[in-house]
Amino acid sequence: MRTTTIRLAGLLAASLALTAAGQTARAQSAFKPLFNGKDLTGWITPDDKSLFSVEDGVIVGRTAEKQLKKNEFLVSDKSYKNFVLKVKLKLRNHNSGIQVRSKRAPDGAVSGPQADAADKYWGLLYEERGRGMVDTTGIEKAAPVVKKDDWNDYVITFKGKHLTIVFNGVTVIDREDEKFPDEGIIAFQVHAGPPMEVRFKDVEIEELP
Repeated sequence: MRTTTIRLAGLLAASLALTAAGQTARAQSAFKPLFNGKDLTGWITPDDKSLFSVEDGVIVGRTAEKQLKKNEFLVSDKSYKNFVLKVKLKLRNHNSGIQVRSKRAPDGAVSGPQADAADKYWGLLYEERGRGMVDTTGIEKAAPVVKKDDWNDYVITFKGKHLTIVFNGVTVIDREDEKFPDEGIIAFQVHAGPPMEVRFKDVEIEELP
């Protein structure tokens, strides 16, 4: 009887382990890459094609020795509504950001919510060509976990009017806002001003109901 009980317990444990593994695999497979690691297929580039390139499987935004007069963007060719977006970002200098549920104008200008990436502004929720600094509460939360000159992890979730931004494992933005747009593109920014460089990799998305 004891042997049978032990065997049943073992079978139950194995079954639970397989179920958990299956759920994990399904969760992982729900994410789809937005960047193929080879070229910028699936993205709309600025008129100046030199601003974004792919090097060693990484998207590079670089202004070289140029002084940009306006912000420029690499824009997804598809709009998204509810989603979880994962991105790794490394900033060499100056200012960048990740646009979500944003809008691209014919001249390449982008407007909408942005997860900011800049010295002293990591964790900021900014609205490009809109309300500006929408939520600064994340700056203090992000400061202790910023990886300067290294890869920083973003997990950005939009569902309905609710936005969360998790930065290097810390929730820096958790906001319900009726002014958030319902749908829009995803974009990466190179900022106007002095020469700069920013890199993006492991870009993937899970679309939600």
